[in-house]
Amino acid sequence: MTTPTAHPAGADQALSIPGPAGMLEAAFDLAEGPARAALAVVCHPLPTEGGTMHNKVVTMAARALRESGVATLRFNFRGVGQSEGRFDDGDGELEDLRAVVRWARARHPGQALWLAGFSFGAWVSLRAAGELGATALVSIAPPVGRSWDFAGLVPPPIPWVVVQGEADEIVDPRAVFDWVAALPRQPQLVRMPDTSHFFHRKLMDLRGALKQAVRDWPPPAHG
Repeated sequence: MTTPTAHPAGADQALSIPGPAGMLEAAFDLAEGPARAALAVVCHPLPTEGGTMHNKVVTMAARALRESGVATLRFNFRGVGQSEGRFDDGDGELEDLRAVVRWARARHPGQALWLAGFSFGAWVSLRAAGELGATALVSIAPPVGRSWDFAGLVPPPIPWVVVQGEADEIVDPRAVFDWVAALPRQPQLVRMPDTSHFFHRKLMDLRGALKQAVRDWPPPAHG
């Protein structure tokens, strides 16, 4: 059962989605302007460092996708906000993402699945892209070189953009650039100068970069 919860600011529909460790808090927002037949599930940064679906980078990325014609579904991983359960170092969070995608597909059949993630959320969404049949992928400041294993992690051949700040104080930008350069199929890489991990004073630039990157991705928008 999906039960309404208090509406977060800007959410068209606040939800609780059944997950493997209990209910997951989520927010669904309709596309703005000409819509595409696509739904983007957006994953937030590390829960143990304060990451939530209300993080400014997460909400700005979701906004950019909605303005590009894609409906968005943000959710809190287990143990965050109103989501039940406890942090599970990425494995349980991957299960949470699988549950959210199952829910989304049951209620929005026929919609292409886009996955997006910031930092820890980028790692979780990258791991899931192939098995979940994602048709597009957005990775913001993927935590290469931290405690997450990116070895052998290659998403399927779908449209994919990686956005990385060159002044990131948490994720080593050079580690990200070297990882991208070594991939057998490289994504579009957007390097943002003078940009920190949380995109302080650069959120509007992030919005513009994402809208530009996904502009021609399928499915096309229809007015």
